[in-house]
Amino acid sequence: MNIKALNTEFTRFVFVGVVNTLSYYSIYLLLHNVFSWPYLLAHVIGFLISLNISFFLNCYVTYRIRPTFKKYLYFPLTQVVNISVSTALIFIFVEFLQFNSNIAPFAAVLFTIPVTFVVSGKILKDTAHPK
Repeated sequence: MNIKALNTEFTRFVFVGVVNTLSYYSIYLLLHNVFSWPYLLAHVIGFLISLNISFFLNCYVTYRIRPTFKKYLYFPLTQVVNISVSTALIFIFVEFLQFNSNIAPFAAVLFTIPVTFVVSGKILKDTAHPK
């Protein structure tokens, strides 16, 4: 298999997503299990911290663009749908489908990856190359 064929924006996005998901999930588990924070609060705090990690990784690794303050301000818009959908899914998974609250965030992220890729690329690239 050609290694260059794997070096696409989407492949890099997935790699960054794995790193970012691991950072989010580590923070979530720490807050939820070690500090006994409610699962939704742990989710939101973990999400906000990992949002910053995601911004820099996506700029440098996925899209290979220079991070700027303007892009940093726009980047949370990429996550509005992500946080809304993932929070709703976590709630549904835990409260209605009886998922373990430690597994629910991982299950929710599987639904949000494609949407986040499209939205983040559009916002970061459009702010990099204004029309």
